[in-house]
Amino acid sequence: MRRNGWAIKIRSVFSFFVMLLLAVPTVYGSNEGKTKEAAAVLERLIGKRSNEFDLTIVEKKSPTPTEWFEVKATAKRVQIKASSNTAICYAAYHFLRDIGAVVVSWEGNRIDLPASWPKYSKKETTPFQYREYLNACAFGYTTPWWEWQRWEQEIDWMAFHGINLPTAMEGQEAVWQQLWKEYGLTDSQLQAHFAGPAFLPWQRMGNINSLEGPLPQNWIQKKESIQKKILQRMRSLGMHPVVPAFSGYVPKAFAEKHPNSKISELKSWSGGGFESTYLLDSKDPLFKEVGKRFIEIYTEIYGPSDFYLADSFNEITPPVSKEHKYEELADYGKTIFETINEASPGATWVMQGWLFGDNKEFWTKEATKAFLSKVPNDRLMIQDYANDRYKVWENQEAFYGKQWTYGYVHNYGGSNPVYGDLNFYKNELTSLLKNPMKGNVVGYGTMPEGLNNNSIVYEYIYDLPWSQGKESVPDWLDKYLKARYGKSVTASVFQAWQLLIESVYSTKYWETRWWDSRAGAYFFFKRPTLKITEFKGNPGDKEKLKQALDLLKNEANQFDKNSLFDYDWREASRQYYSLCLDEDLKECVAAYQSNDLAKADALYQKIEQQALQIDKIISGQPSNNLKYWLQSAWDFGSTSDESKLYLKNAKTLITLWGGEGHLNDYASRAWSGMYKDFYWPRWKMFLQAVREATVNHQPFDELKERETIKQWETKWCESQEMH
Repeated sequence: MRRNGWAIKIRSVFSFFVMLLLAVPTVYGSNEGKTKEAAAVLERLIGKRSNEFDLTIVEKKSPTPTEWFEVKATAKRVQIKASSNTAICYAAYHFLRDIGAVVVSWEGNRIDLPASWPKYSKKETTPFQYREYLNACAFGYTTPWWEWQRWEQEIDWMAFHGINLPTAMEGQEAVWQQLWKEYGLTDSQLQAHFAGPAFLPWQRMGNINSLEGPLPQNWIQKKESIQKKILQRMRSLGMHPVVPAFSGYVPKAFAEKHPNSKISELKSWSGGGFESTYLLDSKDPLFKEVGKRFIEIYTEIYGPSDFYLADSFNEITPPVSKEHKYEELADYGKTIFETINEASPGATWVMQGWLFGDNKEFWTKEATKAFLSKVPNDRLMIQDYANDRYKVWENQEAFYGKQWTYGYVHNYGGSNPVYGDLNFYKNELTSLLKNPMKGNVVGYGTMPEGLNNNSIVYEYIYDLPWSQGKESVPDWLDKYLKARYGKSVTASVFQAWQLLIESVYSTKYWETRWWDSRAGAYFFFKRPTLKITEFKGNPGDKEKLKQALDLLKNEANQFDKNSLFDYDWREASRQYYSLCLDEDLKECVAAYQSNDLAKADALYQKIEQQALQIDKIISGQPSNNLKYWLQSAWDFGSTSDESKLYLKNAKTLITLWGGEGHLNDYASRAWSGMYKDFYWPRWKMFLQAVREATVNHQPFDELKERETIKQWETKWCESQEMH
């Protein structure tokens, strides 16, 4: 009897614990699977200490999905509850950065975890259901040589910054290849069609064909494999990757095979010199047929998607008649939507809003309204990401009820002057949230054309949808610097950064990089011209930049040579001395023109020394290195011929680009190797030619000299030298 009594008691105690397990740990037990990927992201960052984090997804059903997180920390445990995996990752990173333990950046991570966690409590929500990221152009300007390992790092970076609407353009050539073969195109016809790897974004957008090709089959297969991993990881984190759809562009061989279809041969893009592109009319039955088949194949290879990017008129004037302009635009919009909807019911059509600011003359309110008129409001999302240049959403009445996202380009072409405008971003966001005319704005973020520069800008921008601008820039900066450099941030370092905010990080758009229809981040980066003497000056405050630089240099010996502080003072140095170069160039050209040879020659020597010195300074930044970019391209090749093709693509993209317009130097890079081996040799040739003409009292033929320089650039791009 006694034994049975104990058995009853044991069973009772056991039943009690079972009830506890069923009642309490359901949150953690049911969430372990849901938060597995978020936990893995955190573990890749901080290792075993991630075991001290309890992660929970709490799904709250509401008419309007709201993202939120809550963090509570005690000495041994950190509890995070949030609405999604990306919100969890952002919350974890936000906590680690707030306590000065971690910063994650393109140029490296700083991790210095405390032995025990400080007491901490924070809860935040965001009114933006989506936080967007990545311009379609970034897949040319930055990612063409990325293997899966680098993509994994970037997706982790996205997760830590709360991004859940990333553009995902890799791997689509496998789909296009299968699609066009089904329509009878041969391998040789497709080889003549596809652009080289670095130029694919502009082919996808209908701007070019075949430039710097052919595209190797190994490339297509390799990127297919990488894209499968990218999409699997993004989806497992609860992100909504935006994948490609058919926007009407067809190969020339397809157009020739269908002479009875309505296919327009479009005017050469961006000043000419590029192969024609061909746009299938939306009224032609083939449009829907081809578009639906593309999504079918894409889904077979990569799985179903919820968001499809289709841009029919990116920097292209629509081929519509004057008489029926609005009717034809409405039909284009309707057909693109219906094609996506019929192939993937319930999916959202995503389009870039860039065209509305880029071509204001065509895209009047009436034209835009017509284009959007036959698409349901909740099934189209317009990414209005050029708010650091244009005010499209205000001019277009918040897109007439459609979903839209607010954001910035910030970076153009991967070109990397030091700039941004933190106070502008803050003030714009707070104004947007208060604006009763903002319409159905559902997202926020940045869509850079290139990455790996100005990390502070992206760090700040991706905090704004959560803080909603309630924190002052100095308060935010104080926490950011302690995370980036460690707790030993002195008053002098903070003062230096305040000066950086006032000097270089108070510039919303770097006007110099596109001056007089000439690209190049600085004048030193532009193809040489006598017109430099007309330049009125760079934006920002050069004197405050110099003050900041002096303060940073004085503190440099307190930090390790591999630290993020070392990276940052080199960035400030490069910016300051590049601005000095521009001023000296302007004076040097003017001095030669006025026959002041002594002054001009002295400036010539100074410019050369300064260019080589900048090159040496930034050689301490491994990521800002020409050789790294070129070696990555070479290594991506599976054969010697492929490596040579990729190397030429890599060189051409950041220099000549292509065409007969003004794209040369659009993607200019402030990298070690570029100052010494590319930018200075061009100016050296030019200045010597100007001097010779001056000495010989002959008129200077600038067009002839610029053509000579262009021939030198071509040889530089064709060379297999790694610099």
